[in-house]
Amino acid sequence: MTAFARPVGPRSLAARRAAAVVGEGVLRGVLGEEGARLLLLVPDPHARFAAVELAGPFAASVLDDGYGVCSYVLAWSPSRDPLPASGVLGGYLEGFGDLRVRPDAASAIPLGEGTWAVVGDVEWPSGVAAELAPREVLRTQLTALEGLGLVPSVGIEHEVVFRDSSGVPLTSHGVDYAVGGTERLVPLLGELRRELAEAGLGVESARAECHPGQYEIVLRHRDALAACDDVLLQQLVVRRVAARHGIVADYLAAPEPGQGNSGHVHLSLSAVDGSEADLLGGFLAGVLRDARALTAVWSPTWNGFVRLRTSPFSPLDVRWGHDDRTASVRVAGPSSEPRLEFRFAGADAQPHLVVAALLAAGRFGLEEGLRAPEAGVSLGSLAGSPWEALSLLDRVGELLGSDVAAQLSALLGEEIDSGLSAVTDWQRWRGSLRS
Repeated sequence: MTAFARPVGPRSLAARRAAAVVGEGVLRGVLGEEGARLLLLVPDPHARFAAVELAGPFAASVLDDGYGVCSYVLAWSPSRDPLPASGVLGGYLEGFGDLRVRPDAASAIPLGEGTWAVVGDVEWPSGVAAELAPREVLRTQLTALEGLGLVPSVGIEHEVVFRDSSGVPLTSHGVDYAVGGTERLVPLLGELRRELAEAGLGVESARAECHPGQYEIVLRHRDALAACDDVLLQQLVVRRVAARHGIVADYLAAPEPGQGNSGHVHLSLSAVDGSEADLLGGFLAGVLRDARALTAVWSPTWNGFVRLRTSPFSPLDVRWGHDDRTASVRVAGPSSEPRLEFRFAGADAQPHLVVAALLAAGRFGLEEGLRAPEAGVSLGSLAGSPWEALSLLDRVGELLGSDVAAQLSALLGEEIDSGLSAVTDWQRWRGSLRS
């Protein structure tokens, strides 16, 4: 289905809308086939989808009229409990009414057995976009960047640990770049390779990684909305295939102390006319300046701070370097076409918000004419705890809007409260030391 192919490189919002129009015609055709189903997906704040499955004959009408989903999907905890209904969140929780989901046909992928998945945008019954929807937060930043004549190209790499049903990693040691030692992964990876190819997600590379059971999958660079949708679609496919093999796909930011599952973002900028834009000046400077304030975006979970504090390739230190994987921002690629690899986020971070935060901070740097420091110069550190991250959200409000900052405050506050209400193995071990 070439209508759904993800073209490599940057794509303006207008070009993406045009692709969605073409894709919609093709999608109507496949949904008209006997037994066809549509899996309508909404990215939520926890880097996962809220989903509704629709029968093919009815699904075609959803392309015209949209479909309802309870508004609390943008204001719930990981356990799907409503967050405290204060401020902007109150509108999403009062009465638990519907948002309308409008499918974006440019995001469609086949999942097999007649099922097609498509990511949608959510709006209020009035037709106004839902301001807390991760896709809308990202689209707002893309619109602002296009106002400067710039379009980004984004590639996201996610790391995952594969475990057996007992929770044991499928390799007993790190297998970074290895072929030998990965034999237990072969049946899973063979099916996963086929499914990702059939879905048309455009995998660039895949390899064994440096921690037990760890694997990395890299999607080719593409427009920012597609990059973020597709990395979540990739997770959906990975988890489904793994489950068929009795395997758990673990995207925890810190699988163990000293280990990290990362969600690195590779980004380049082009002018609307197609020429390369400068990344190493104001854009880089803006991201470096606001990286600490945005820690709640990079690390939205308690576990994420274990990754930041203990994993040597997830440094707290804010600095950049040329082809330096110990730096939080790595300049990679040939000197004629450099790209920035932002290494802040864990694999459990919400990708639309991560990319939106990078674009907002970078754009502010461009608009203010900031200059990047010399390579290797430290500009401080990311927040080292959820409490520190929570105290920095005023700046997030300036970058992404006060509504998004309020949502992040509620989410991180719930994460802290939940962690402080739990009894963990670590607490039991510490208690045993006092016996």
